Amino acid sequence: MTLPAPTTPEELICSNRYGTFFGVSQAVFDAVWNRLTDPAGETVVYVSMEIGADPDVFHPLLDFLKHKGISENPDARIDALIKKYLHGPRKIPNYSGGLGVLAGDTLKSFADTRIPALAVSLLYREGYFSQIVDSKVGQIDQATHWAPEETPTLFQLRDPKSPDRPLTIEVPFLQSGEERPTLIRAQVWMKLEISDRLDYFVPEFLLDYSLPDAPAWVIESSHQLYNARSMIIKANQRRMLGSGIMALLETLGFSSRTIHLNEQHGVTVTLHLILQELQEMLGEHDQNRLTDADILKAAERVAQRIVYTIHTPVKAGHDRFARDLYSAISHRPFQQILNLLAHDEEAGHEYNFTAMAMRINRAINSVSRLHRDVTRKQFPAFSKKIKAITNGVHHLTWISDHRAACFDRRPSLRDWRHDPGCFAAIAAEDLAPLATDLQEAWTRDNSRLVAFVNAMLRSHREQMTETWIDPPNYLSGLEESQWLQPGVFTLGFARRFSTYKRADLIFDDIGRLADILLQKNQPVNFLFAGKAHPSDEPGKSVLKLILDNQEELFRRSKGLGKLIFIPGYDMLVAKFMVAGVHAWLNNPKRPLEASGTSGMKAALNGVPNISVMDGWWVEGYHDGLTGWKFGYEGPVDEADLSEDPDALLYTEDSNAFYELLPTILDLFYEQPEQYLQRAMRNLALNIPIFNTHRMVAEYVDQYGLQLDPQTSADITRFRQLYRSEQPSA
Repeated sequence: MTLPAPTTPEELICSNRYGTFFGVSQAVFDAVWNRLTDPAGETVVYVSMEIGADPDVFHPLLDFLKHKGISENPDARIDALIKKYLHGPRKIPNYSGGLGVLAGDTLKSFADTRIPALAVSLLYREGYFSQIVDSKVGQIDQATHWAPEETPTLFQLRDPKSPDRPLTIEVPFLQSGEERPTLIRAQVWMKLEISDRLDYFVPEFLLDYSLPDAPAWVIESSHQLYNARSMIIKANQRRMLGSGIMALLETLGFSSRTIHLNEQHGVTVTLHLILQELQEMLGEHDQNRLTDADILKAAERVAQRIVYTIHTPVKAGHDRFARDLYSAISHRPFQQILNLLAHDEEAGHEYNFTAMAMRINRAINSVSRLHRDVTRKQFPAFSKKIKAITNGVHHLTWISDHRAACFDRRPSLRDWRHDPGCFAAIAAEDLAPLATDLQEAWTRDNSRLVAFVNAMLRSHREQMTETWIDPPNYLSGLEESQWLQPGVFTLGFARRFSTYKRADLIFDDIGRLADILLQKNQPVNFLFAGKAHPSDEPGKSVLKLILDNQEELFRRSKGLGKLIFIPGYDMLVAKFMVAGVHAWLNNPKRPLEASGTSGMKAALNGVPNISVMDGWWVEGYHDGLTGWKFGYEGPVDEADLSEDPDALLYTEDSNAFYELLPTILDLFYEQPEQYLQRAMRNLALNIPIFNTHRMVAEYVDQYGLQLDPQTSADITRFRQLYRSEQPSA
């Protein structure tokens, strides 16, 4: 499908029976919608508990308006839409971290590559939580308040029969002791994930259960993402996602050749699909006489529609619910299905939703090669089905504007925005000027990051006199001359604070770390960011240790070591960091980091990684050409999956880091040309691999889609960039 690019905002108004939208032409909107509703079509339904796609990080329509210099329009309706896009809220806080951001990046590449897909998630009125950090207390969790009605990229679907009212769908919930389902209403919001050329989009549907007449259990469960105040809330959130999928598709008339579960959170959709199959096989009144054979036959049919991506080897990441708890919120046929397909081999009193997702699918993939091998050991019964599709990131989102400008100037990279594979074939005559431009862009991004951090320190110092919050950074209390300076080696670390990610690893021996800096008078800025889950007290303790180490490191290093914590980590902060630092740190306990996409975002900007050999870095290391490795990298067995504090290898792996650090600092400060070469090799070796265009191309193979010739040619080209699947070691 090729349509002319828009040139005016008037061309970007589109509508159908569910409302009026802004972002693509009517011709594009109709073509995509008709494609998704074609009963004989190839539609993929991508299901994720969270989706991160903040428009302040990347949004093609916003870029179009700014590029054209459009800030107003004589048509009042269009003018209102323009002003909303230019000045409205830029956050959609319906994500917690890597899983959600990956989902957003995936949908963007679906749009860029014109894959017939739609996404389903939940809308949380209180989003994830807002993080306040106090130097004495640590992390303080607060509800996030945002207004989807005011957010420019979100549209509330309207009821075709009463356009002045929002569309609601009726979602069936089958409760214990009930023969008929209870119908719960949900409003539907739509976000358009628009391609870079504004010539295609993927609709992302968010189910909003927070209606005034909703039952108390629905209200309680719909406010906040991953609200873990109780297991019943957790279970209900999963039900609300899984149960809403088919109701949404049926209401809007979408087909669904493939349902892709991004983690197991939405796996309860399979219960509804199995029940539908059983009704067709046996009739509605024979469900009380179900046999195991009936269920397995129906499940086999449903499995042909399901593709499942597992994202973690960490036990806490797999949903398990006590049978008694789940039996209280499900009717007897569901319980019978769960008993057969969700049984836990280790804990007979629990339902294991990861195990159920493993059993009901036509394809399973892990998110890196090492993660594949680990997952096969965790789930040996399914080992033959488990393949690797290594994660990627959306290169247009995460490459900084300064880097993008320098790529635009190089003739051999002129198509880099649409073909990340072109970095593998940079022309020889482009190498020297590209290196010069990259260094300049890096310097500008580092200066921007330093300015951002210093402004944060200033605001924290000012708020100390106005609030009860003690600034989370020791430097806020010092003279501004002691704050960050551009050009100082800056090490970045940003991700969820969980014990296995070992955020405090490199501070295990502060004295030794300080001595390394003092030895050659080599300063280092250590920039840390991230959130601990509100119920993860050990993770909060690790975060507090970062705060507690700031003053000691500064004093023992005589001001050479400056440790900064950036509160409120989100996609915008991430984009500043991955482009502005000089190296990216990743030090989880191997092999508990399944992938680790933050390091990919840094690599796509040329930034070298300093990482243990876990997740994606096993594939991105390239024998040291793109960064450095440290720590344990031996064989992985069941014992290595432990998160017990005594098994986290702090001493061994921190010593390895301390031995490596002087080499890195010497290279940065004394041989900058060689340091830059690692950045150049990241562009050539890692951009073609660790992008979501390549990842999506591998998923298309898994989906078995029949695509138009142009799309098929593009997908073939991206798929040839890299093959994630290799024989196990």
